[in-house]
Amino acid sequence: MSDHSHGIGGLTFDRSKRAWPNEINVLGALVLIIVIFEALGAYLMGQSFLFDSNERFDSIFNEARLRIIILQVSIIGIIAIGVTQVIITGGIDLSSGSVVGATAMIAMSFAQVAEVNGYPNPKAIFGPGLMDLPVLVPIVVGLICGVIAGAINGMLIAYTRIPPFIATLGMMVTARGVAKWWSKGNPVSFPTDSYAGIGSGMMPVVWFVALAVLFHLILKYTVYGKHTYAIGSNEDGARMAGINVARHKVLVYVIAAMLASFAAIILSSKNLTAQAGMGLVYELDAIAMAVIGGVSLSGGRGSILGTVLGALIFGVIISGFTFLRLDAYYQEMVKGVIIVAAVVLDQWRQRRAASKS
Repeated sequence: MSDHSHGIGGLTFDRSKRAWPNEINVLGALVLIIVIFEALGAYLMGQSFLFDSNERFDSIFNEARLRIIILQVSIIGIIAIGVTQVIITGGIDLSSGSVVGATAMIAMSFAQVAEVNGYPNPKAIFGPGLMDLPVLVPIVVGLICGVIAGAINGMLIAYTRIPPFIATLGMMVTARGVAKWWSKGNPVSFPTDSYAGIGSGMMPVVWFVALAVLFHLILKYTVYGKHTYAIGSNEDGARMAGINVARHKVLVYVIAAMLASFAAIILSSKNLTAQAGMGLVYELDAIAMAVIGGVSLSGGRGSILGTVLGALIFGVIISGFTFLRLDAYYQEMVKGVIIVAAVVLDQWRQRRAASKS
């Protein structure tokens, strides 16, 4: 019997139109990149990239390098989770890195201790009445910063109809200005122990994985997720189907900014200080992670799982360059090439899908 004879109601199965889930392709790319670094390490340095070459018996993997790879992408990965949802709606968010900087400065100000080694805190922003506060206070203040930034972005885009690029570009400049103004450019340091614990050790990875799982389930199984994909696929059609497009866009941008603010809280906690320059170009890295993971810049397609794999690709490349002892500026060059290549691949996939439909 022919392979094309199975069908329901006159419809037939065409093997030529069957495609692997995009996440499988991204996973394949991740494995290929690891293999390339393994081969280069063996040829150039006589060492393995990810496997233990010290003849230890507790693990076959280089656990230290694996931890570094995951740690260095976890905070930006949290931002990428929010950026993924924005891009799926057909938008873009250029403000997330600046929101990180502003939130880190403000949240750390409410997390400071009154005394350092028995002396008044030299980096104090407020008086004694606003020091040694419960850890919930700086967390809530930080998330409120995200709500405000996201709401402004969302309302500008949804109700004034200005392009997302322009709206979030304005917020990018404004939030960075707020970060510099908050303490007149001075760093804010000396947090409480409970605040410092938020980003200590491997906690950034725990937060990243937990949020990735949460929003994967939300996008896949909730009305919020269905509306997000519907708006990105066909905004006019979503509006005709009864979806409140404007309200949903505001919600998506608020969630994205809140995730950026939470990333700022983790980052400042991890570093035990906040500086106005924190989060610089994080938005570009987050967008790159999403696009590498298969999120279409045209909207309507992508997944949190793909973004997580894209983040791992980013981490492997950065760690691989360090492993090969290549200068840091090569990493920036490669990032640019990767972003352009991912967009070119996305456009090619769309044209190919259109030609088959």
